[in-house]
Amino acid sequence: MTPQMRQNVVGEACTWLNTPYHHQGNLKGVGVDCVMVMIEVYKACGLIPDDVDPRPYTHDWHMHRSEETYLAGVQALADPVDIPLPGDIALFRFGRCVSHAGIVIKWPVIIHAFIEHGAVVLTDISKSAALGNRLHGFYTLRH
Repeated sequence: MTPQMRQNVVGEACTWLNTPYHHQGNLKGVGVDCVMVMIEVYKACGLIPDDVDPRPYTHDWHMHRSEETYLAGVQALADPVDIPLPGDIALFRFGRCVSHAGIVIKWPVIIHAFIEHGAVVLTDISKSAALGNRLHGFYTLRH
């Protein structure tokens, strides 16, 4: 991604702050979950196709399966990186597999829809007991 694309992603992501958490939601200000906020942000910035939509999915799919469904979806659109830049994806492991993500604002700060907070929030991973030890890795979108 170019620096301008990264700035656009961060700017768009911030417009989703305080949107309530809602499983499978994708409406800014109304309700969204962690995967759909990323999809809607990247779509708004023209970085992924409009037809990307993993729904339907259950809220606890990651607790009962070992298939890396979430990770495979990210890998279809992005490549792993060692050092995240603004606009990149941070992935987290809950349950048996990768099942949560956020958009990097400036590492270690991410923006994400987090059920624990009930909304889209900014989180400093270095200060988060809920996420800090669950980090799986980082990805950057192909363009």
